[in-house]
Amino acid sequence: MERRELLKKRIYDFARERRWERFHTPKNLAMAMVKEAAEVVEIFQWLTPAQSRRLPPAARAALADELADTFIYLSKIADAHGIDLIEASLAKMDKNALKYPAALNQGRVVKPRRR
Repeated sequence: MERRELLKKRIYDFARERRWERFHTPKNLAMAMVKEAAEVVEIFQWLTPAQSRRLPPAARAALADELADTFIYLSKIADAHGIDLIEASLAKMDKNALKYPAALNQGRVVKPRRR
């Protein structure tokens, strides 16, 4: 079984075995995902840019757990709406390339104003 399908099945089985499916509406999943994303932010809070690039092992392990939680909820939302996250991400990168051409956005952190 492909890793993507294995993960999808494990996520599905985990919720089904606990009879949590009724709670996993897209709205609830989105709210849970944001809470997990906030836990990702908390790991980096108050770190310098250099510290944020070189996390100690315990912080890196915590980051992996919180990113996984966020990814699981994101995956469940996508599955609920039949969205392939890989395809959607590739399409979004194409849109971003048009919206932010490299020649006009070298080293910029501020988005250009829309007219």
